[in-house]
Amino acid sequence: MEIRKIMSGSNSNDNNNNNKEEQQFHFVLIHGAGHGGWCWYKIRTLLEAAGHKVTCLDLKCSGIDPTDFNTVFTFADYNQPLTSFISSLPPNHKVIVVGHSAGGKSVTDVIHKFADKVHIAIYVAAIMINIGNSSSTNEYLSKQLGDANAYELIYGLGLDQPPTGIMVKPELRRQLLYNESPLEDFTLASMLLRPSPARAYMDVTQEGSCDVNSVPRVFIRTMKDNLFKQENQEKMIKQWPPSKVFAIHESDHCPFFSTPDVLFALLLEVATSIKNP
Repeated sequence: MEIRKIMSGSNSNDNNNNNKEEQQFHFVLIHGAGHGGWCWYKIRTLLEAAGHKVTCLDLKCSGIDPTDFNTVFTFADYNQPLTSFISSLPPNHKVIVVGHSAGGKSVTDVIHKFADKVHIAIYVAAIMINIGNSSSTNEYLSKQLGDANAYELIYGLGLDQPPTGIMVKPELRRQLLYNESPLEDFTLASMLLRPSPARAYMDVTQEGSCDVNSVPRVFIRTMKDNLFKQENQEKMIKQWPPSKVFAIHESDHCPFFSTPDVLFALLLEVATSIKNP
């Protein structure tokens, strides 16, 4: 397992201008909790300018998807937009799937079901736990959630039922999610964040029969992350070691906002350096 630390001072724009790759890759970008495809707007712009194809999906009840989060009870339902998209790809068309935060669970689901359609799986400060390890999934979720007082729970079916939604409290979002991000991106996120389907996140009944280890996995650490603590990132890497590990020194939990040029450069480096016939 190779580990590298990337400093924000690297000039990815120059690298992009001087070393454009002849090969075109298809990136599928998956958001984390509360976000939508919109959060990747900087990364999509950079990748498309470099000649690559980019798909930014909204999972159920996320982004502009109209589904009511109070009605999403299973992870399969929540992840359906991604699984439907991957299953519809033409034969021999492989994609690079990139998941952020809770979106890592979506990535793992896809590589278990469609390993032949995934060139590389990239986890950006994301859940990276193999299917079948339900205790680890629940342990991670409880650790990442941390102080319960930081979250709003929504009981859409009544207080006598488990919560149907969860969100970071507005007054703590800057501190936990966007502590290194530009103010305008924090403002944008504050306007667009939606409750996440609590029951779907806690559903660990994922299934899949593909050889998951046939897909190269890469983990990108975020070193100034106030939500996904360093010890939890390290533990996840040790429990299911990926092919490579990178670390973005100046990034908060959302490098697509705080260090987009560095994340963009890393995505291209991974795409061009890892082979998966």
